[in-house]
Amino acid sequence: MIETLLLAALGGILIGLLLTLFGGGGSVLATPWLIYVVGVVDTHAAIATSAAAVAVNAATGLIAQAKAGRVKWPCASVFATAGLIGSVLGARLAMQVDGDFLIRAFGVAMIAIAVSMLIPRKNEGDPAVRLTPTMIWKLAPVGLVAGLAAGFFGIGGGFLIAPGLMAATGMTLANASASSLVSVTLFGGATSATYALHGQLLWPVFAALVAGGAVGTLAAMPLLRRIEKNAKLLRHGFALLVIAVGLFVIFR
Repeated sequence: MIETLLLAALGGILIGLLLTLFGGGGSVLATPWLIYVVGVVDTHAAIATSAAAVAVNAATGLIAQAKAGRVKWPCASVFATAGLIGSVLGARLAMQVDGDFLIRAFGVAMIAIAVSMLIPRKNEGDPAVRLTPTMIWKLAPVGLVAGLAAGFFGIGGGFLIAPGLMAATGMTLANASASSLVSVTLFGGATSATYALHGQLLWPVFAALVAGGAVGTLAAMPLLRRIEKNAKLLRHGFALLVIAVGLFVIFR
């Protein structure tokens, strides 16, 4: 049991480090780590536990971004409310799916996320954007789809949320990245809660992941300035790593 928790904590350190350095995508490694390294046999339990850890990490980041004034709360709230419904539906759907099929579908999602990380994103947009009635009709459907994917795969869904917020509102990348944490927190919380009600959340492993994630985040902070010049190259390298892990998960 101690070895299991230590391996989970080590995974948390790695994921916290990657999330802080690259701003997304790192959490998608949590489920494969729990299955193939920690040794969690039940795919559903691994997804539930990683989703809970993702929610906690996102909530921590959200507090920091909110203090900095980057979160567009009205837009983020509409998106998150619609997505919350989708995340519960997605989690309940995943519970009915065979574990082997689910982990292979998760591998496909990993590759999609990695590809999205390779696409250049412009930061142009309106930093003073305000919610309008027209925006609501754009935000809600995209939020529902993002939540469905997040709930089904037990991921944060940030690779869908930030671009969706930008497309529907015209906000900047910085505001979208910050505002997306509202949805990631709620989606991860709803997904893990749905599984927890059926006794499929591994609480000790979850605690180890979160503790490791905090250490990883702290360790990454001094590295941010050092890698700034090579951030794009490193991000692409990380995306290729995620693709490789995704292919491993699919064909194993």
